[in-house]
This record gives sequence, structure tokens and C-alpha cells, in this order.
Amino acid sequence: MSLMTTHTPLGDHAQHPEYAAGRADAYDDETTLTLDQLAARAALYAEHAHLLRALGYADRVLEKRLEQIAVTAAETELAHTGGRR
Repeated sequence: MSLMTTHTPLGDHAQHPEYAAGRADAYDDETTLTLDQLAARAALYAEHAHLLRALGYADRVLEKRLEQIAVTAAETELAHTGGRR
């Protein structure tokens, strides 16, 4: 049995304003950019922005990619079953 932990390896960075600003930037950008463009921008953040801002941005891009994978899997399953459960 395993226990879920709320502690991240980097510490309590989720409360830091720079981390939150990076996530907010990614949320704003995802309305106009593709996933590949978001990933490219995350790489630029990693090189030029505050580390926690870059981490916040990259975390949101990863979440967006995982959301896309989950939606694709669900749509594929629905297509194969013809909408039947």
C-alpha cells in the first residue's frame, strides 16, 4: 500500500508568487498557442526567466499535455466501442 504525499521534492514552491505567475502565463498562452509552441516557450522560460516562474510554466504545459493524452484516449475508446458502454 502506498500513501499519496502532498510534499514535492522542491519544497513548498507552489505558494511562491513566481511559480504562480509562471502558471498564469501558461494559462494565458494556451488560449492562443499550440502545445508545441507552449513547450518551446517553456524552454525559453527555463533559460531566461526566474527558476520558479519557469517551473510553474513547465508544470502547466505538462498538465496540458497529459490532459490532451487523456482526451485522445477517451475519444479513441469511444470510437472503438461505437459509444456503447
